[in-house]
Amino acid sequence: MGLTLNHFSIRTLDLEATRDFYERVLQLTVGPRPPFPFPGLWMYRGDHGDYQNAVVHIIGMDPDDPVGLRKYLGDRDVSSLRGSGAVDHVAFFATGLAQMRAHLQSQGIEVRERTVPALGLHQLFLDDPNGVVVELNYPASEHPGSAA
Repeated sequence: MGLTLNHFSIRTLDLEATRDFYERVLQLTVGPRPPFPFPGLWMYRGDHGDYQNAVVHIIGMDPDDPVGLRKYLGDRDVSSLRGSGAVDHVAFFATGLAQMRAHLQSQGIEVRERTVPALGLHQLFLDDPNGVVVELNYPASEHPGSAA
């Protein structure tokens, strides 16, 4: 099984201050992002034409409209968004979707699945024992019935 670190995500109530920090301090730039049902920004290191360069995903929490985010990634208590509690999930590129599904099932691990057609990805989301969300990104072509 091959793995590489893809990105990390930060959930925030202050999208603009977070964007400013990553632009100013790490010199990342805002680039393309799929039309997810919640506010956010993808911060790139390098070419915006390659989504693999989107190394930080900033997830905006809209207290007036939390439904899209809650349905896609799950709910988080606002009071947990300090320190490492603000890190939403860690993501990896991976191969071997069928094998991983079987492995996770054999281990009794609950998985949430999503497909992002615009990127040709099929995603598995799972929680570690500490509540850290791990995202595994597979080529959508590994997902049965995928149009990718």
